[in-house]
Amino acid sequence: MIESLLVANRGEIARRIIRTAKRLGIRAIAVHSEADAGLPFVTEADEAVSVGPANPAQSYRNVEAILAAAKSTGAQAIHPGYGFLSENAEFARTVEASGLIWVGPGADAITAMGDKINARNLMAAAGVPVAPGTTEPAADLDAAVAAAAEIGYPVMVKAAAGGGGMGMGVATDEAALRTEYDKVRSFAERMFGDGSVLLERYFPRVRHVEVQILGLADGRVVALGERECSVQRRNQKLVEESPSPAVSPELRERFLAAAVRAGEAVGYRNAGTVECLLVPRPRDFQGEGPASEEFFFLEMNTRLQVEHPVTELVYGVDLVEEQLRVAAGLAPAFDPDALAPRGHAIELRINAEDPKRFLPGPGAIATWNEPTGTGVRVDSGYVAGNTVTPFYDSLMAKLIVSGKDRAEAVDRAKAAVAQFEIAGPKCNLPFFAELLENEEFLSGDYDTGIVGRMR
Repeated sequence: MIESLLVANRGEIARRIIRTAKRLGIRAIAVHSEADAGLPFVTEADEAVSVGPANPAQSYRNVEAILAAAKSTGAQAIHPGYGFLSENAEFARTVEASGLIWVGPGADAITAMGDKINARNLMAAAGVPVAPGTTEPAADLDAAVAAAAEIGYPVMVKAAAGGGGMGMGVATDEAALRTEYDKVRSFAERMFGDGSVLLERYFPRVRHVEVQILGLADGRVVALGERECSVQRRNQKLVEESPSPAVSPELRERFLAAAVRAGEAVGYRNAGTVECLLVPRPRDFQGEGPASEEFFFLEMNTRLQVEHPVTELVYGVDLVEEQLRVAAGLAPAFDPDALAPRGHAIELRINAEDPKRFLPGPGAIATWNEPTGTGVRVDSGYVAGNTVTPFYDSLMAKLIVSGKDRAEAVDRAKAAVAQFEIAGPKCNLPFFAELLENEEFLSGDYDTGIVGRMR
């Protein structure tokens, strides 16, 4: 097993990775910005190194500073967490070229799946369903208009290099497309350094469902069930649950098989997620079998996901441990041939943001009391006395609950939300209290428009 691990991240995910590393007897090394010096992940690590100012470009995305920290502390491996450098293929190559172990998928897989058009084409070739759309970037506005006419309106206009729900717009007709194309292209050039744009069929009513995959050290790819991620604001997730209340056993079998094919198509190793859209089955997809819905490949996240804990609770697998085992060339700690879900789990993302408009609201934390009890887990990045700064994502903690079934998990979520006390920064706990009483959510028959209908 790896003996020393540098965690190139911050907040709750760094703290969570450090927890597993220390349980396994691995020396855990944190890197932190000057603004994060007092956060729990820094104090709980065996060793910590400051890598620069608050600006992520000068600290958490500072490759030279992170590699220097790894060298000075004698780190054997680097775990990137999610965000920051986690899906940066060049960083992965640099880590390995430096003689360190990269805890994540290979750089080639990251590259292959990082471009949405290339990913779509690879998945289609592997027999993974993809929505009608472009097979190459729309070179200019005229090309986009021609492609949309062939695909059919409405269309989703997307940044080919985008991710995390950013760089997308919907066009219901040509006039809207002309506006959205320029907007998305400009955003993509500014944010990703790549203005390439693709078009896909847009489905007004859709669910966002993803499959957790793990590429093992022996070359096999296994799927650890699906997660429902349809409670979103601005195309970014707020709630995840597993199993999905929308997925039948027959549909689950197809979902998981497609996700495994996706991983095999790029020789995937380590943890990753195949994200899909679940939509009402169109006429041209009518076929045999009981499924009333069809799914399409959306993208592959070549990293550990924010919502990985719900899979851990349902499948009894520590995904961070499995990442470390794969990186070390070891067999998994579970039996890949005996994977089976047990019970139900729900994750709520506790953000420092207004619960109505979801605008960021950083500030000093005066009160922080986490809920406890059977089936309650909290992965947090803060404690009382810390300050949520405006330099990073607003995520403060993840509240994860589990039960023997969805009804019990929901009841435990209600109780845990009521117990969770946070004072100081703005907080979205009141939103979750409202959601957990919402009849549409309670029924399980909801889609990505649920938050908009609540507002």
